[in-house]
Amino acid sequence: MPADEATTRTNQLQFQNPVTRYPSIEPPPQHQDEPGLASEMAPQADIGEFSYTGTGRLTGRKALVTGGDSGIGAAVAIAFAREGADVAITYLSEEEQDAREVVRILVETGRNAVALPGDLTDVAFCREVVDHAAEQLGGLDILVNNAGKQVAVDSLENLTDSQIEQTYQTNILAMFRTSRAALTHLPPGSTIINTTSVEAYQPSPLLVDYASTKAAINNFTKGLSHQLADKGIRVNAVAPGPIWTPLQPSSGQPPEALPEFGHSTPIGRAGQPTELAPAYVFLASPESSYVIGATIHVNGGMPTP
Repeated sequence: MPADEATTRTNQLQFQNPVTRYPSIEPPPQHQDEPGLASEMAPQADIGEFSYTGTGRLTGRKALVTGGDSGIGAAVAIAFAREGADVAITYLSEEEQDAREVVRILVETGRNAVALPGDLTDVAFCREVVDHAAEQLGGLDILVNNAGKQVAVDSLENLTDSQIEQTYQTNILAMFRTSRAALTHLPPGSTIINTTSVEAYQPSPLLVDYASTKAAINNFTKGLSHQLADKGIRVNAVAPGPIWTPLQPSSGQPPEALPEFGHSTPIGRAGQPTELAPAYVFLASPESSYVIGATIHVNGGMPTP
């Protein structure tokens, strides 16, 4: 993936000022049809191809990352591979171009990479994709429920039933289904990591449906973590703040709001996808063995409960 002013070759282990690690980007007003492509974003996002250095923390592990073709999911998949894991990713067929790029990076890292196209709003796919991932990876011990739908709508009157249903199907109902399917495969020591959002705590009036699904994910994470704790399967979540991903220019934000995206955070800038990856690596690794039902906030300093 080409480097530009929004990427860095400074790895995440090097001492650096977080304020200036990345520039405070001012993306020009732009719009893509859903689900959006990383390759068409301006500027490009950093998913860690040049900046994430692994230390062997997930050697021998087998991971499935939903929505792994771009943004946070791509960054997590790359970080997992750099840490020694074999990785399967799900993505929509429209995202094939981005998925191929992520698979290229995973393969060049020297890990087994499995690409599984399909729609997580399809009940059967949620079950089948987990089975296929376990079969092709030779097992499964990490599930990252990351795929999401985010579309800004200015009023409840304009929020259609179709969008509400698709947002809930993608963001929370798919998590129930993939997690349930994964239990057949996950041995003690496995982890499930769910992507929630700062929107669960500070809901935008433009993202009423999206924010409510993220609050549901928080509750789902805590309840499931208690249910599975005595089985040795840990469930946790990561709550990103404003992160520059294809969700934003593909109706996740109004185009006119993009130049100021992330500027209101205490750190003064939007986050890059690779800045989320270490949180997922920590929650997937055995070093977090006593962390259960937790939410790690990666949001540039935005206050949360």
